[in-house]
Amino acid sequence: MKKLLLTLLIVSIAAISKGSEKDSLETLTKYFVGSHPLVSYISKAEAQIPVVAILAIPENLTNISRYKELRASGVTMSYYHFLNAHDMQAALDMGQQAGIKVFVSCPELISDPETTVRRFMNHPALAGYFLADEPSRKDFSRLGELVKKIRAIDDKHICYVNLFPNYQVEKYLGVRTYEEYLENFIKEVPTQIISFDHYPIIGSTKRSVRPSFYKNLETISEASQRSGRPFWGFALSVAHAPYPVPTLGALRLQVYSNLAYGAQGIQYFTYWTPATPQFYIAAIGKDGKQTVVYQSLQQLNREIKGLSSVFLGAKMVSVNHTGNVKPMGTHALSKLPKPIVSLKTDGLGAVVSVMKNNGKSYLVIVNRDFTTPMNMWIRCIQGVSRVQKHGSSIKQNLSTNKVIVGPGDIVIYSWPYSMN
Repeated sequence: MKKLLLTLLIVSIAAISKGSEKDSLETLTKYFVGSHPLVSYISKAEAQIPVVAILAIPENLTNISRYKELRASGVTMSYYHFLNAHDMQAALDMGQQAGIKVFVSCPELISDPETTVRRFMNHPALAGYFLADEPSRKDFSRLGELVKKIRAIDDKHICYVNLFPNYQVEKYLGVRTYEEYLENFIKEVPTQIISFDHYPIIGSTKRSVRPSFYKNLETISEASQRSGRPFWGFALSVAHAPYPVPTLGALRLQVYSNLAYGAQGIQYFTYWTPATPQFYIAAIGKDGKQTVVYQSLQQLNREIKGLSSVFLGAKMVSVNHTGNVKPMGTHALSKLPKPIVSLKTDGLGAVVSVMKNNGKSYLVIVNRDFTTPMNMWIRCIQGVSRVQKHGSSIKQNLSTNKVIVGPGDIVIYSWPYSMN
């Protein structure tokens, strides 16, 4: 997120309140956030990857219609900074009615954390405690002490701190390298998860992906595995210079690349379009109406839910890339798991991840081109199935199959772990 986030949080957003159709509320996913992984303690069928809306419902629009509209988009968790604990309470109450978990963020959480945590810790809609966005190295000691205070009272909910991406310069990071920044955070700030933002798609005419995007994912994923803390990643869902209006392909590329690297949570910045001039379209426009971005988020969130049985709690075995030119800091695909006889892609190439989860192995393939479909040819042995986006599977034949993978889209294959 941007450093101007804290300013945006206190900007009053003038908008038209809009109702939504009555929707059936699904059972909320409940999480026990321990060391690693993030484990659901309800049935697998009901569990899903957390989907977080950043800058969700402004406090002057905290009403049940808006929260139901947010839930209807497929979002499961909400964040907005409220000016006092009273307004924070109202947001939690609305979230509970709509089936949304809400992060606590208000001045009292910083000035009197013990009292504030005790006030909210048993609220059914509590997602966790939002403590900082993009802190510098010099902030880690203070944040570490704050996290310890909160966890001494409530260790069942997330203490949330979001980190810089690797394209930020030394003066913001407070250290010489991004790796040093990340390692110091892990040592000094005992959050239960690692969250970071990296917005890779830039340019208004000739759109491109930042060269450092996949290197950032490599670094975060490795740190997550070393530290035993699951990581959450971002997708940029608001247009502002130099970032274009996010298409479905652009959103898929960000979300599915994060999941292919092992992300256990997906976050969107932003849901509501901030009132300041440099931001011009998110899921909800400045006029309070749904935009084309809302429709894309809704579709993608349905896909995330349908594929959560693959990704939630999964362990990443390997991640590599196809294509003539592999992204900075990544590894070229040189070996396939035994049940996959051959795999070939054209175009820019793909992310190819191998995961295991709940007795199955998964081959995850993401088209790295967010504007153009990718042709893929794959041959599997008997027993391999293709996972559909709603979660069911289709057995594959033994011949070489040609698959067209949409812009930024994903294809997944599975087989029993015993076949490895």
